[in-house]
Amino acid sequence: MPTLVALSSTGPVPVGPALSVFDPMFIGIDEFGHPVHVSMIFRNLLAGSEPGGGKSTLLNLIVAHAALSVDCRLCLLDGKQVELGQWEACADVFVGPDIDHALATLRRLQTVMNNRYAHLRSQGRRKIVRGDAFLPILVAVDELAYFSATVGDRKTQEAFSSLLRDLVARGRAVGVMVVAATQRPSSDIIPTSLRDLFAWRWAGRCTTDVSSDIVLGHGWAARGWSSNTISPSNPGAGLLIAEGGVPRLVKTAYLSDEDCAAIASYAASIRNPHRYLDPSAA
Repeated sequence: MPTLVALSSTGPVPVGPALSVFDPMFIGIDEFGHPVHVSMIFRNLLAGSEPGGGKSTLLNLIVAHAALSVDCRLCLLDGKQVELGQWEACADVFVGPDIDHALATLRRLQTVMNNRYAHLRSQGRRKIVRGDAFLPILVAVDELAYFSATVGDRKTQEAFSSLLRDLVARGRAVGVMVVAATQRPSSDIIPTSLRDLFAWRWAGRCTTDVSSDIVLGHGWAARGWSSNTISPSNPGAGLLIAEGGVPRLVKTAYLSDEDCAAIASYAASIRNPHRYLDPSAA
């Protein structure tokens, strides 16, 4: 676990341990009141629900942990700008409602991924480790449907989907983690070829059993696991499934706008300490 260091006029001062992206991330509690954690390193996560179902809350929890992890870089894509906007100062890049910027960012990530694999190959290794020469990267996408089915034309939408699928399929071993959320869990937004690449999948309340299955996997509704049964008055509740596992009911923790702003401000200060010590750098 890394240790944070504060800067003062007398030099560096250790202030205690920080979070690490290699550590499991707390996201809430299960139906028995037990804490639920997800391990994102070498994994990806897909979240889907109807509007107001809690997908963005889950997304912000994961981004908050990553932002507080000084051993992780952030790449944020948010068509609405406001769901992830508070974390912009913590991120290497923030993409708003701009499909060209989104495509350029994914292509750059693809190049980074390929370069990292070339580095590992030269060392006879298969994946990165804690304290490696390069840091893991969390790629967070809010409202997947905006980039893959709404903005731009068919060509750019398909290019976005193809690039994202490549990052999800090949990025894990070199520390490129993707967490994507959508309020339109339909087959045109989340094809099976993409869904099955996500080790973690969370389905908040969906309007139909079909939509629930599109997130969790085919056949779970028939076996009694459907997020359509979750009450509309219970936002943040959803079914979480791990690769090869069985769904479990989870209530995600809640971060208010004020919570996110405070955490983001602190995270930005520990990521860029000189900026906050030198007024001219603000």
